[in-house]
Amino acid sequence: MHIVVPVKLVPDLVEELVIDASGCALDPDTLRLQLNEFDGHAIEQAILLKERGGGQVTVIAPDLEGVDDVLYTAAAKGADRLIKLCDSFGQSVNNHAMARAVAEVIQPLQPDLVLTGVQSHSDLDGAMGPLLAGYLGLPYVGYIAGVTLSDGRATVRKEYPGGLVAELEVTLPAVLGIQAADQPPRYVAFSRIRQAMKTATIEEQTVAALDASGGPVIMRMYKPEVAARATMLDGGPDEVAAKMVALLRELGVL
Repeated sequence: MHIVVPVKLVPDLVEELVIDASGCALDPDTLRLQLNEFDGHAIEQAILLKERGGGQVTVIAPDLEGVDDVLYTAAAKGADRLIKLCDSFGQSVNNHAMARAVAEVIQPLQPDLVLTGVQSHSDLDGAMGPLLAGYLGLPYVGYIAGVTLSDGRATVRKEYPGGLVAELEVTLPAVLGIQAADQPPRYVAFSRIRQAMKTATIEEQTVAALDASGGPVIMRMYKPEVAARATMLDGGPDEVAAKMVALLRELGVL
């Protein structure tokens, strides 16, 4: 069983986001990138499947600041092969271009299963999973919260709104969008990551020219603009209620 996990790095939303001079993108010099949270669950699910039934796990990531740490951490968790895509990647590269580049690398690997994070907060033109499945010509199921493998098939648990869960059977090879692994992503001590840095090898692969067609064109990027301000109502319960009714009548709601 060969499982491939393509991952992406996204801006850390804890840090302040700064818009560059063009007004159409984030300033890359101020960004702190981190592994997409759902991709972390995809890596964990791949490692769990390997531990249960054997096989090989390959993790693929674009060459961005901090990517080596992400790949070595995956190796410390149990990933067998690390591939770094070397090209002019950046936060401005849309998911269509990224999916085409990743598909080019995945196809010759002929994996039995491809796991991706179901989405990321930087997605502007669709999630990576279904786009990648389209370019690979493989079936896709998203919002998965559990995977088991047996006899060339994957049994997956798919979550729906309202607490509903469906169990589906998918013939492999396939692409799955992972929302949550069977268990939370494991903690890895830094000592193990340092050991992985000495023993694991990151392969560098150059992809063809990035084709950004099909993605959106960002015309303007800006922080939310203040359009109104809150009105605080003071007084006792009856007085506040009377003021609220008066305001609603003034606005034409009542």
